[in-house]
Amino acid sequence: MLKIARKPSAVKRRRRPTFRSRPRPSDVPALRRLVAATRVFYTVEQTIAAELLEERLRRGADSGYSFFFADCGAELVGYCAWGAVPLTRNSYDLYWIAVAPEWQGAGIGQRLMELAERAVARCGGGGLYIETSSRGIYDRTRRFYRRAGYRQVARLRDFYAPDDHKIVLCKLIPAAREHQ
Repeated sequence: MLKIARKPSAVKRRRRPTFRSRPRPSDVPALRRLVAATRVFYTVEQTIAAELLEERLRRGADSGYSFFFADCGAELVGYCAWGAVPLTRNSYDLYWIAVAPEWQGAGIGQRLMELAERAVARCGGGGLYIETSSRGIYDRTRRFYRRAGYRQVARLRDFYAPDDHKIVLCKLIPAAREHQ
């Protein structure tokens, strides 16, 4: 889930983030700060975001969770978490995507999404699914996903709470050439 807000300042725009896939223990508190700063996620959701990263640090690839991180200097400015859906052949979930408010609108979310999609393609391709809320605070998030080529495939009424429906979006990712 991603909330897009104002554009980064001119100073921030001159600095270019770097992207990586290898998590570090120092990412856990940085991730906690990042998801809290978006002011979109409930406290329990913030806790779960950190738990997925802690699980990856404990168990490595066996955790089933993969990550991409965007750093600007020593600051974590964005991340996404994704993984294969258990008991499926070629379905994947994009569990989390978040960008620091002062960096939203700078293309970091797009780049993180592209990295996850390329990783799915290298795994043989398939459906990349995103679950999000119907709450108004996620309107811009859903537009972001639609602009990235995701289409709504399900709406589960009152899933999270009364009048807070689960929206499921999907994009079919073709296999990378070496898998075809």
